[in-house]
Amino acid sequence: MNRLSVPYGRHLRPGGRMRATAVTLSLAAAGALAGTVPAAQAAPVHPAPVHHGGRPQCRGEGVDPAALIRYRSDILIKAPLSTVFTLQTDVERWPDWQEPVLSMKRLDPGPLRKGSRFRWTTPAPPTPTTPATTLTITSTVRQLRHDACILWSGPAIGDGVRIDEGVHLWTFTRVRGGVRVHTEETWTGDQVEADVPRATEILGQGLEAWLADLKAAAEARAGHRTVR
Repeated sequence: MNRLSVPYGRHLRPGGRMRATAVTLSLAAAGALAGTVPAAQAAPVHPAPVHHGGRPQCRGEGVDPAALIRYRSDILIKAPLSTVFTLQTDVERWPDWQEPVLSMKRLDPGPLRKGSRFRWTTPAPPTPTTPATTLTITSTVRQLRHDACILWSGPAIGDGVRIDEGVHLWTFTRVRGGVRVHTEETWTGDQVEADVPRATEILGQGLEAWLADLKAAAEARAGHRTVR
């Protein structure tokens, strides 16, 4: 799974602003928040072949179509495609640019690929029925296409909190002016499904924060130069 991205999720920062944790509490409950965030306004130059039947996928796989908790969003990043993709897939360096990722450990050697596993931790905010805690997420890469997409999934477990499975998809498309990054995530599990609107809200906040962090890190690395 990805962050409560419960990202999988974010945490409550000083001042009360919710941040998404790295688990992918990033999903969109059907109709709740999905569609409220406009896609990047840029025409694809060479669209990545990752959409099938109108649903974003990576090598034929996508998020859980039956999940009650889901969220999706897009952002335009003004940086080279290689920079954006490398930042997102170099998982061991996530803590360098994502404050909510408290720790990260690869569970196998070599480049990230299908079947790779990594374990990370992220704060989860309290809810009316669950305490604030730190989630431990064990993610398995299900699909990866270089400079195009990545899909991973896994459980997120904390003290009194559990997401049975989070499925997190990212696609990367070179467009005029930069890269359009699309992400979506779904969560399943009796505990989170007990309050779908709240879980969806947390997931959405986490994913939006993750996208903002990725944009800031990639554009800083690129020196804000125009990409053609």
